[in-house]
Amino acid sequence: MSRPPGLIDRAARNVQGRINRIIPEQVHATVTTVIEGLTRTILTGADLTSRGRRVGADLAASDAQAREIIDAYRKTAAVEGGVAGAGGFWLALADFPALLTLKIKMLFDVCEAYGHDVAQFEERLYILALFQLAFSGAEHRATVLQTLDDWDARQHPTDFAHFDWRTFQREYRDYIDLAKMAQLIPVVGAPIGAFVNWRLLERLGETAINGYRMRWLAR
Repeated sequence: MSRPPGLIDRAARNVQGRINRIIPEQVHATVTTVIEGLTRTILTGADLTSRGRRVGADLAASDAQAREIIDAYRKTAAVEGGVAGAGGFWLALADFPALLTLKIKMLFDVCEAYGHDVAQFEERLYILALFQLAFSGAEHRATVLQTLDDWDARQHPTDFAHFDWRTFQREYRDYIDLAKMAQLIPVVGAPIGAFVNWRLLERLGETAINGYRMRWLAR
């Protein structure tokens, strides 16, 4: 996670940076507002259908439950990505909020598998940190990783007033842009959509498991 960006990573980021500079500032501001609103809505409502906090389980049992949760979400995301990829532009567009919802809902369930209370605001901040750790460029990823050290021993904000939504949406969008654009390719869009969604959920799941292992070991 702390490895510096390689040659391919730097090249991809340079291309993405040029694209972002071409996009008008008003568009960036609008996208940031939309992503913030969507993410906050999901974070607020995801616990309404949560499985319930698991208390007293050892690390091996929590790991096992987390992997079952991740496997179920991967399968759901793959089906959703396949349907979106087969449906052309408009279904591919609808895939963005649907996939974001699946990702954050999965993180809620994994959080509870390790015995944490998702009703606590600091747990939602940790979920957002794990999300960024999975879907960010190397430089931002290293910065986020530092914030996870000794998480339970530090004080955390009680609201989103100082959360950097602009960086959150830019890093996430830059990470998935090229992969999700491939869903628009005729004929092969469906299998590409299924594979990409499966891999994205897999990466997020592995990141979450190791993030909660860090906290368990620190305690």
